[in-house]
Amino acid sequence: MKRIYLLTGMPGTGKTTIIKEVLSGSEKSAGGFYTEEIRTQGMRQGFQIVTLDGETTTLAHIHIHSPYRVSKYGVDLSELERVGVPAIERAIRSHDIVVIDEIGKMELFSSAFRIAALEAIESGKLVLGTIMLKPHPWADKIKRHPAVELILVDRSNRQEILRQLLQWIRFYQEK
Repeated sequence: MKRIYLLTGMPGTGKTTIIKEVLSGSEKSAGGFYTEEIRTQGMRQGFQIVTLDGETTTLAHIHIHSPYRVSKYGVDLSELERVGVPAIERAIRSHDIVVIDEIGKMELFSSAFRIAALEAIESGKLVLGTIMLKPHPWADKIKRHPAVELILVDRSNRQEILRQLLQWIRFYQEK
């Protein structure tokens, strides 16, 4: 059984929800972060980082002016590096499971993020995260890493993947 499970798939298929459900069913300690949409009056305005120890910051927003852009969103690398990267580093040092949601185009602008994500993968810890579906040279290397199990999530297989990941967690809880 592999140590690292990375979920991939189209937006809105429930990858982050699966991660939250797996963590709620685990007795192992987890650290790291996940991303959430920022919505105003039903319209997506951006994305925020939420650490598992409760810190929140804006990763990208339509009103951020930045040379780093994905679609209509300006990406705030300083906030990713102030909040997200240290959350990964703390998880590597102090927790059983490192959560990285997500390894995506916005995050990959940051060399500090890439270093922290690679450290997590090489750490020997359990890693549960999401990774971009589209090709990207750095992300594609991670997808091919021998310790990584890559799982394509769609609406039809969500429950089966959740069951699989809960079994994975139970396997390592018994060790």
